[in-house]
Amino acid sequence: TSPSTPVLHSSTSFPNSSFPRSPAHDTQMLPVFTEAQLEVLLPFESASSLMDNSGPLPAQVHPANSMNNHPMQTRSKSGIVQSKKFPEFSSFHTHLTSISEPDTPSYFKQALGDPAWKQAMTEEIQALDQQGTWTLVPSPPNTNIVGCKWIFKIKKNADGTISRYKARLVAQGFSQEYGLDYEETFSPVVRHTTVRLILGLAVNFQWELRQLDVKNAFLHGELQEDVFMKQPQGFVDSQYPNHVCKLQKSLYGLKQAPRAWNAKFTGYLPTLGFSVSHSDPSLFVKKTEVAVVILLLYVDDIIITGSDPSLVTSVIQALSEVFELKDLGKLKYFLGLEVQYHSEGKIFVNQAKYARDLIKKASMETCKPCSTPSKPHHQVLKDEGTLLSSPTLFRSIVGALQYLTFTRPDIAFAVNTV
Repeated sequence: TSPSTPVLHSSTSFPNSSFPRSPAHDTQMLPVFTEAQLEVLLPFESASSLMDNSGPLPAQVHPANSMNNHPMQTRSKSGIVQSKKFPEFSSFHTHLTSISEPDTPSYFKQALGDPAWKQAMTEEIQALDQQGTWTLVPSPPNTNIVGCKWIFKIKKNADGTISRYKARLVAQGFSQEYGLDYEETFSPVVRHTTVRLILGLAVNFQWELRQLDVKNAFLHGELQEDVFMKQPQGFVDSQYPNHVCKLQKSLYGLKQAPRAWNAKFTGYLPTLGFSVSHSDPSLFVKKTEVAVVILLLYVDDIIITGSDPSLVTSVIQALSEVFELKDLGKLKYFLGLEVQYHSEGKIFVNQAKYARDLIKKASMETCKPCSTPSKPHHQVLKDEGTLLSSPTLFRSIVGALQYLTFTRPDIAFAVNTV
């Protein structure tokens, strides 16, 4: 398992800070960020207000008579030999191999035999219909008709238990033609360093972290191009079986879908008083005379925190009037990060479930564990060993390992080597 890694925290009192804080806490926590960092990351009117009256912390002074004057005694000097003990992984392996879960269908016909998946597909079509995602029209001549397919996924909680069955209709964007039914496709996502920064701020100032999920987020995006799509399998209109869907809203799978959704959501935030960060286009800040609210956006997942809980709640209510939101409450699981709350306002983040899933993906459940991520001074040569059976899988695993370094910096060097 992956050990919990503490996010930045401090137990030093800082009563002179002018930074807004949660009214439920009387003691402010010392920020660990420089004035320059805050001015760049957060578009405050004056980030220097965070640093007013603080001054440098005095160095801790130890009286000379309190220092140890006797020679250091170690186990080796005293002749004490302690055998090395490595963690027991047998129970972890047993846990991995004993977990049983329903099979996820790979295609539409496989899902027809399970009522749970049929219900999930029906709910998806109903959601698309409520959003007015498309209208049925006769197939235009000499027009590119985009295909579509069903994607199935079992959504899980942080502890690995099943949350719900999810069926999603996606457009086959690979059949789109540039300049005809799409143009720009870039959409920003929040940076990992920004996530760590906001978690650290929330811990320092004892702010509550809340998580939101936007249901069918991409359906809110508005298309600028004419896109035509085949009718979804299993839900072909019996009266107009030869008609096609003219998309009015964005749909998962379209090349421009992430960009359209991001433009819709970020375009609405300024109406609520939010400003975008200069260093991360997925970080938004709302600052009043007495409070501040910070919002992070990662596709359709949102983290929101701030110094005034009532102001945070009012922002959530305003967003829910325009977008269909699911308030997940206190932040617990975000992008593979499991957040655990401990005493004294400390937060610990780990990726245990993410690591277990990665082990399964690499088919390494039965591999023998080792005490270090890699051998010291080991060199990897490009002409060494046999050819990879699946270079794509290798790249995927390396990318996943890079993300695992979010809470496991001890493997960073080994991951960088491969």
